[in-house]
Amino acid sequence: MSITALVNEKKRERAPVWQAFKEKPEQFALFFRRVLELCLAPNNYTSADGQLAFSSVEKCQLLIFLGHCVTSLEEDLIREQVQKIFGLPIWQSLSTKRLEIELKKVPNLKKPWDRLLKKDLKVDESATKEEHFFRHFMRNLMQSFENTLVAVTPDGPLPPGTQNYCEHFLNLMIDCQSSLNTRRFFHAVMDDAHILVKCRLALLYGRKEGRVFAQLVEALEFYSSYEITLTGSDLSEQERSVDHYGRATALQRIVYSLFPDREAIKKFAMAPVFKIDTRTALKAFFDSLSLDDLRKVADRVGVLGNRNSIETNENVGDAGLLSKEILTEVLIEFHEKRISQLQRVNEMAIYPTEDIIWDDALVPDEYTLTSETMPLPKLHLQFLSLHDYLLRNFQLFRLESAYEIRTDIEDAVARMKPWRNELGGTVFGGWARMALPIVHFEVFDVGKPNVGCKPPSRVRAKLTVTLNVRGNVRSEWESLRKHDILFLLTVKPTRTVGAKLEYNDHFLNQSGLAYVRGCEIEGMLDDRGNLIDELSEQRPQFSGETRTFRVWLDPNQYYHDFEATTNEGKENIYPTFNIVMRRKPEENNFKAVLETIRTLINSEWVVPEWLHDVLLGYGDPESASWKKMGSIIPTMDFNDTFLSVAHLESCFMEQSVELRNLSDLPMQPPFRLTFPVPETKKNGVKRSVEGDAVAAVLNVLTVEPYVFKKMSPYPRNEPKRNAVPFTPTQTEAIISGMQHGLTLVVGPPGTGKTDVAVQIIANIYHNFPEQRTLIVTHSNQALNQLFEKIMELDIDERHLLRMGHGEEALETKKDFSRYGRVNYVLSKRLELLSEVGRLQTSLGVHGDVAYTCETAGHFYLYQVLAKWQTYLAKIKASLNDADIADLFPFGNFFSDAPQPLFKRETREGDMSTAEMCYRYIENIFIQLEEFRPFELLRSGLDRTRYLLTKEAKIIAMTCTHAGVKRQELVQLGFKYDNVVMEEAAQILEVETFIPLLLQKPEHGHNRLKRWIMIGDHNQLPPIVQNKVFEKFCNMEQSLFTRFVRLGIPTVDLDAQGRMRPSLCALFSWRYKRLGNLPHTYRMPAFLTANAGFAYDYQMINVDDFNGVGESEPSAHFVQNLAEAEYVVATFMYMRLLGYPAESITILSAYNGQKHLIKDVLEKRCGNNPMMGMPAKLATVDKYQGQQNDYVLLSLVRTKTVGYLRDVRRIVVALSRARLGLYVFGRVPLFRNCLELAPAFSVLCQRPTQFHLYPSESFPTQRKLTDGLPEKPLVISSMPDMLNFVCELYKQKVQQLRPAIQASLEAEASSESEEEEEPSTTEPGVSVTEAATEKLEGPKQFLPREDLPFFPIRGDKGEVIEVDDE
Repeated sequence: MSITALVNEKKRERAPVWQAFKEKPEQFALFFRRVLELCLAPNNYTSADGQLAFSSVEKCQLLIFLGHCVTSLEEDLIREQVQKIFGLPIWQSLSTKRLEIELKKVPNLKKPWDRLLKKDLKVDESATKEEHFFRHFMRNLMQSFENTLVAVTPDGPLPPGTQNYCEHFLNLMIDCQSSLNTRRFFHAVMDDAHILVKCRLALLYGRKEGRVFAQLVEALEFYSSYEITLTGSDLSEQERSVDHYGRATALQRIVYSLFPDREAIKKFAMAPVFKIDTRTALKAFFDSLSLDDLRKVADRVGVLGNRNSIETNENVGDAGLLSKEILTEVLIEFHEKRISQLQRVNEMAIYPTEDIIWDDALVPDEYTLTSETMPLPKLHLQFLSLHDYLLRNFQLFRLESAYEIRTDIEDAVARMKPWRNELGGTVFGGWARMALPIVHFEVFDVGKPNVGCKPPSRVRAKLTVTLNVRGNVRSEWESLRKHDILFLLTVKPTRTVGAKLEYNDHFLNQSGLAYVRGCEIEGMLDDRGNLIDELSEQRPQFSGETRTFRVWLDPNQYYHDFEATTNEGKENIYPTFNIVMRRKPEENNFKAVLETIRTLINSEWVVPEWLHDVLLGYGDPESASWKKMGSIIPTMDFNDTFLSVAHLESCFMEQSVELRNLSDLPMQPPFRLTFPVPETKKNGVKRSVEGDAVAAVLNVLTVEPYVFKKMSPYPRNEPKRNAVPFTPTQTEAIISGMQHGLTLVVGPPGTGKTDVAVQIIANIYHNFPEQRTLIVTHSNQALNQLFEKIMELDIDERHLLRMGHGEEALETKKDFSRYGRVNYVLSKRLELLSEVGRLQTSLGVHGDVAYTCETAGHFYLYQVLAKWQTYLAKIKASLNDADIADLFPFGNFFSDAPQPLFKRETREGDMSTAEMCYRYIENIFIQLEEFRPFELLRSGLDRTRYLLTKEAKIIAMTCTHAGVKRQELVQLGFKYDNVVMEEAAQILEVETFIPLLLQKPEHGHNRLKRWIMIGDHNQLPPIVQNKVFEKFCNMEQSLFTRFVRLGIPTVDLDAQGRMRPSLCALFSWRYKRLGNLPHTYRMPAFLTANAGFAYDYQMINVDDFNGVGESEPSAHFVQNLAEAEYVVATFMYMRLLGYPAESITILSAYNGQKHLIKDVLEKRCGNNPMMGMPAKLATVDKYQGQQNDYVLLSLVRTKTVGYLRDVRRIVVALSRARLGLYVFGRVPLFRNCLELAPAFSVLCQRPTQFHLYPSESFPTQRKLTDGLPEKPLVISSMPDMLNFVCELYKQKVQQLRPAIQASLEAEASSESEEEEEPSTTEPGVSVTEAATEKLEGPKQFLPREDLPFFPIRGDKGEVIEVDDE
C-alpha cells in the first residue's frame, strides 16, 4: 500500500515514477498482481487476527494507481501488465450471446479467438487459474463496485469511504473508455455488466452527496456511447442512423416473434420507427411487459448479461440484475435514439454562465486538491478520434476560460460594492475600472431560426451606460471595438448599505450575483442612434456621458433561457442586468478560439494522411519521420549551411562522404548534397522507395559544390550569408526539417534552437521557392527574435510578413505588418519603375514605358528581351572574345556599377558577367509582374489580402493569433506547405493543432508537407491558471511533450554555447547528452572569474530571520524576508564592485517573493535615482526563454519543497545565467529532495556560505583556472552580509568623495571663466551641491554616507523592469 500511495503522490506532483520499477521488472509483475488481488478484497477487509488491515481509503489508492497505469501505456513495463486485463481474452467474461454478437461485428477476430481457445486447452491447471484471474478481473472489479453501491441507503449517513470509492471507480472506468487501447475489448465487457444503468438507478445518484458521482456517470456515459468502431474509426451520421434503425426494427421483429398473439405488441411491431424510438414510447411499451417477458426480449437482443462467471460474495444475490427496473432501463438505453455528440456541441452556449462558473466540480477553485475525483475530461497520450480530441480540448479550454472569467467577475463586483437600499433596489457604493452599472438594456432583434435549427439565427440588444469616470477610463470604454467581449451581470444584493465582504464566505451568498451572460460588441452608437464606423478617422462628438453599445447575444443561450422562462416559469433574465464588465483584450480571445474549435468539430477538415495516426497516438511512432516517408527528396542545395569542407565533414563523422566535383569548381560552399536512396525488398529484388529496381546502395553521402548565380553587379546587393558553424546534431535537425514529414527538435538551453529554425526556413525558401512557410510561436518575444534572424539571411523581404500584435516590437525601422508590407511593395514598385525608366533611357527607347507595371512588361517583352536574344545570337556566331563586352547592349545602364564591368580575362568569365547583368534586369521585371495586382487592387484591404494569400512566402504569427483569425484566413483562401513551431513545448495542445488547419483541403487532401516542432519538454510546460486543469486534466501537457512520450523520433541538440561549462553541469543531467561548444572553453568571458566571488556559482544557505522562514500572507503568495534581504545585499555588493546593472537579473520561485524583493530594492536603493536597478526582476516561470550574465535566484521555501519539486522548473531556474549563478535557499531541505538531488548535489559540493574577495573590482583579471588567490572573506549569514555591504559602501564613499569633489569644482570653475554670470546659488548652498543639482547621469552624483548604494559604472539609472503575473 505504501508503494501505491507513493506512486500516486509522485504522479500528482509530476515527478518521475516508473524508473524505479524498471530496475527490477520481474518484481513489478508480482507487485501488479498483488495490487489486483487487493482491489477485489471486500471493503473493511480484516486480517486473521481481527485487526483492520484494509479500508475503503486504501482501495481508493489502489484504484488511483490502476488509473495511472492505464494512462502510462507508453512505458513498456506498464503496457505489458495492463494488456493482461484489457486484451482480447477478457471477452471470456462476456455472456455467450454478447460474445457471438461482438465476434459477428468484427469477423477478423474469429481466428484469433479460436487460436486463444486452442491455446487454453494446452496449458496446465495452475496457468489456467492465473489466466482466469486476469481475464475476469475487470468484471469482478465491477461486481465489487456494485456491492459497494447497493450498500447506500435512501437517507442517513453514507458508509465510510463509499462515496470516494465509487467516484474513483468511475474515474478509472472513464480512463479505460477514453483510450482506444483499453477501450477496444473492455467496452463490451462494461456494457455487458450494465454499469451505467445500475449507476443511474443507484440511490447515491439521487442523493445530495452524490452530485459529483452523478456528473461522473454522465461523463462515463459520454465515452461509453461514443460513436466509434472497434477498429477506431468514427461512425458517420449515416452509419449511426443505419445502426439505430437496425436495432429498432430488430426489436420489432423479436417482440413479434415472441408474442405474436398480443394485439399491443402487433401494433408496436408495425409502427414506424420514429414513433417508437423515444424514451417515452419505449418505457411505456416495456412497462407493459412482465419480468419474464422482459428477460426473453433481453436475451434475444443480447443485453441480458451473464453472471455465471462472476465471483461474488455469498451474501450478495442477483436480484438487482434481474429486477424489472434494470432490464427496462437496459432495453431503453439500447434502443432509444440519442442526440449525437456533434448536436450537443452545436447546442452548447459559447459563453459560460453562473451555473458553470461557480460549479466547484466543473470549475474548481485554487484550494481544490488535484487528488480529488472530478467529472472533467483529461488529455492523455491517446484519443479515440480527431472529433474526441477536439471535443476534450473544447471543454477544457471553455472551463479554463470560465475560471479566469470568474476571477475577473469576483474582483469587479467586489469593487462595485453592490448593496440593497431601503426600497429593495440595488445601489453601488464603489467603482471598478473594468465594470459599469447598466442604465438600460433592451433586446430589439431576434432573427428567425435557420432551417433545421431551433435557436434564432441572431439576437441583438442595446446596452446603455453612463461614463462618469476618469478620462483615461472613459477612453478605454470608448475604444471598445467590434467583436470585443462583454459580460452582463445581474446582482441582487442582500447586504445593506455599508456592509463589507467577508472573504471566508462564498462569493455568491454575499454579492447576490444571480446571472452571468456574455455578449459580443457590434459597435457603439452615436447620438442619432447610428452605428459608428471604426475605420473613420473622425470620431463623433457626444453631447453627454451616456454611451450606447449594440451587442450580439449568444442565440443558443437565449433559446435555453427563453425555454426556461416559457416552459418552467423561470424569471426572464435579460431585463434584470445591472452591471456590464469588460476584460483585458489579451485575455478576452476565448470566444474566437472556442468558435474555431467548434467549427473544426463540425467540418470535414483533413489532417495529412501521414500525420493522422501519430496525432491520435496510434500506429508506428516513426511513421511520420522523414526516413519512413515515401517521398524522400534525394538531392537538395544546402546554400550557406556549411562554412567549409572541413565543417561539412565534421557534421557527418559517422557517414561516408564522397566529394564529387564534376564541374571543376573550387571545393567550397555552397554544397549540394545527395543522400543514399532508401531501399526495400520486393520479390527478392532491391527497390527504391519509388519501386524501381536498384543496385546495391552504399551508405554514402555525395557532396558537390555549385556556384551561386550572382544576381547583381552592385556590391550593395550581395546576399547575406550564415556564419553559424552548425554542430552534427544541428545539421541532422536541418536535414530532417528540409525533408517531408514530422520533425521534433529537442533543444536544451543555449543549444541554438532559433538558429536551426532560421536555417531550415531559409533552405526551404531557396530549394522550394513556390512553397509557403508558416511560422508559429507561443509569445511575441520569441516570434520577433526568430523573425529578426530571418531578416538577416538571404531572403527577399517582400516575401516576409509578420501578423498580429507585437510587430511594433521588432528591432527594425521597417514595418513587416500587412499594411507595412503593402506600403513597401508600393514604394518598391516606384523604385523599380524608376530603374525601368533609366534602362529605357540607356537603350534610347522613346515613350513612357515606366508608367505602370503593365507598360514595363511590354517594354521588357518587345525591347529588352529582344535585344538580349539578338545579343546571344551574335555572341554564338562570333569567335572574338572581345565581342562579349563590346556588343553587350546594356553597358550604359550599368555605368554606375563598379568598373570595369567585364574583366576581359576569359570568355567564360565575361559571359558569366553578361548573364549576371541580365539576371539583374530580368529580376526587375519579375518583381514588377508580381506587383502588378497591387496596381489593379485599389483598396488597402484588398491589397493586404492579396499579399497574405499570394505574395508572402514566409508568414509569422503567434498561436493565439492563428486560433482567433482562423476563420478569416480560411475564407481568404490562405495556403501554406510547411509549419515551423518554436517554443512548441510551451503551447497548449489545441493551440498547437489549430495552425495545421488554417487552409482548406485540396481535392480531399491536406497540402501540408512539413511540420517542424522545436522546443524543450524538460523545461516549463504551457501556463494553465487553474491547478486542477493543469494537473488532474493534464492540460499542461503540450502536443510536443505528448509526441516525445509516444516515442516519436527526436533530434536532440547536444552542445550549448550560452554559459560556462560549470553552469551547464547543474542541469545537463536532465538530458540524454549535453556538452559544450568549443568557444565556451576559449572565450575570455567564460575563462575570467567573477570579480569579488570565489566561485562562479554557489548555493547559499539562508537561515530563519528572527525565527521566521517562509511566510504565506495569502494562498500561494509565499515570501521569505531573509532571502529577499540577502539577494538585495548581494546585488548591492556586485554594484559596488562595478558590475553593470543591466547584466544582473533577480529571479524568484514565487510571485509573492518577487514583490517582496521589489519592496526591499525600493527601500534599500530607491531613494537614489542614480543607483540603477537590476535588468529584470521576475519569477522563474516568466523568465523562461530569456538569459543574463549574472542571476541571483531565491528559492523561498523553508518548510516543503513545493512546486519546485517539478524538475522542469528547476532546469529553467538553473539555466538562465551565462557567467554567474548564486542560489539562495534552505540547503538541507533541497539537498534531501530526491527529484532534485542531481542538481543540488553539484551545487552543494561548494561551500554553502559566501566566499568573497571584496578587494577586486569588475572586471577582474583573475582566471577561473588560477585557483583562489588568498583567503576569502566568509559570510556566514544574511545579517553579516548586510553589515559587510554597509561598511564596504562607506569605504567606497570615502575613497571616491575627494575625486568627485575635485572634479565638480574644476567643472564649476571652468564654466565661470568661460561665461561670467552672476551666481545663481542660494544662500547656504555650496558650489558642489549646486552643481550636483544641475548635473545628470552617474558622473554627477555626489556620494553621501546616508545612502546605501553608490553607482560605479555601466549604470544608466534605469527603472526596474518587473514582470507582473
